[in-house]
Amino acid sequence: MLDAQMTQQLKQYLENLREPVELVASLGDDETSARTRELLEEIAALHDLVSVDFDGDHERKPSFIIRRGSDAEKWVRFAGLPMGHEFTSLVLALLWAGGHPPKVDADVLEDIRRIETDLEFEMFFSLSCHNCPDVVQALTLMALENSRITATLIEGGAYKDEVEARDIMAVPATFLNGESFYNGKIELPQILERLDTGSGAKAAAKLNEREPYEVLIIGSGPAGVAASVYTARKGFRTGITGERFGGQLQDTLGIENLPGTAYTEGPKLSADLDEQVKANEIDKIDLVQAEELIPAKQEGGMHKVRFANGGELSARAIVLATGARWRNLGVPGEQDYRNKGVAYCPHCDGPLFKGKRIAVIGGGNSGVEAAIDLAKIVDHVTLIEFDTQLRADAVLVNKLESLDNVEIITNGQTTEITGDGSRVNGLIVKDRDSGEERTIELAGVFVQIGLVPNTEWLKDSGLELSKHGEIVTDERGTTNLPGIFGAGDATTVPYKQIVVAMGQGAEAGLTAFDYLIRTEPADEIAQAA
Repeated sequence: MLDAQMTQQLKQYLENLREPVELVASLGDDETSARTRELLEEIAALHDLVSVDFDGDHERKPSFIIRRGSDAEKWVRFAGLPMGHEFTSLVLALLWAGGHPPKVDADVLEDIRRIETDLEFEMFFSLSCHNCPDVVQALTLMALENSRITATLIEGGAYKDEVEARDIMAVPATFLNGESFYNGKIELPQILERLDTGSGAKAAAKLNEREPYEVLIIGSGPAGVAASVYTARKGFRTGITGERFGGQLQDTLGIENLPGTAYTEGPKLSADLDEQVKANEIDKIDLVQAEELIPAKQEGGMHKVRFANGGELSARAIVLATGARWRNLGVPGEQDYRNKGVAYCPHCDGPLFKGKRIAVIGGGNSGVEAAIDLAKIVDHVTLIEFDTQLRADAVLVNKLESLDNVEIITNGQTTEITGDGSRVNGLIVKDRDSGEERTIELAGVFVQIGLVPNTEWLKDSGLELSKHGEIVTDERGTTNLPGIFGAGDATTVPYKQIVVAMGQGAEAGLTAFDYLIRTEPADEIAQAA
């Protein structure tokens, strides 16, 4: 199962075990069970503290639990093979079960341990989903830290009948005590907040305890990170906040147009940016949503940002780099069937439509790339573009046109997504010239029609926004409000690209530096360390 490189890496990781780890497998006679047995035997052979037992009798076959040798009531179950994107999750489960400390704040661990109700989580993932590992790892940690919590992590491809029975059409899909808990990526602190453990109030209190910054970055994608690095390197006390570090990068796989980097993937680039933030001693605050901007009353004064959890931060200079999100179609049926056939991430949800007919809405690079990828998995792809021609790069269009299971519709307007009450069964597309409507039967619709800026929270702040909701900036990243700057996809910059966002972030950081050295403070502020 494991190649030589993976075997060597895993052997090195297992040297961190501090106590015994027990693997208990429930297997059938199928090929996946045979591969599971092979994997577990290979793992157990790598360290004396790991043992494996094949006498499990769980109804899900194949499946196996990983439990602490010192406390058998703390365990996590994998149903199916946790390979692909989930191999890291498997490694972490082994390490945490073996007493290796997780890289999680002590307060978060305490919140997990003090849960006193029985929580039975089931979570479905796909091996190609890059959003799933965060959820898998969060639930794994909870189960291994609190015996009142169990987590069963299910690879959808191995349990297709169960996926169908539960109407799961998007991953990650998380259930709690048999009921739907959350669809989509969710971080550990968010899970705890939804469980009402008091973690939200603690997070707000921590924000309120922080001293004012000289520069505060709102948004932790490429633009925000670039701005923070530049201001921190100038010696200013810098903080960076975001709902999820990396932003859209976390949803981006192949990146081949970043100068100096022949190929990388979004999660990898996000991890690299994270390391750079740490190296520059930037105060990083994750999983917070900005809710209100209160500009300073006078130039040189303190700006404030209030967050959804009730916390508040202040700074003399603020860089707004809140990015953008996928645009909705805005047609009947889209919201009704979201995660029930309407999807926005082809990499995450594509495998759930294997052998089925689907549509991709959007003829730009994102839409055409999605159609090409999905054509390898599904039975048939219909790509629908509103314009009279596809807008993607010629090399992508040529590739798409070469595929024999793809139909391309241009000058088409999707007017409705239809369903049977529980899942998508088709869509209606109108020819924009003739007005003729056509109903297409299909199982899924992937929406790829561009971006909308994350700026709704700024509308009453006095900040100038374009008619599209973008932050209006000049060539230096300056806004109409002194001491407040903008960068990246949330601004009026015409090209929404990673490299452009990074450049804009650097530019805004330098402009903030220039503002701070030329403007007398109107309030006291903590000085740079």
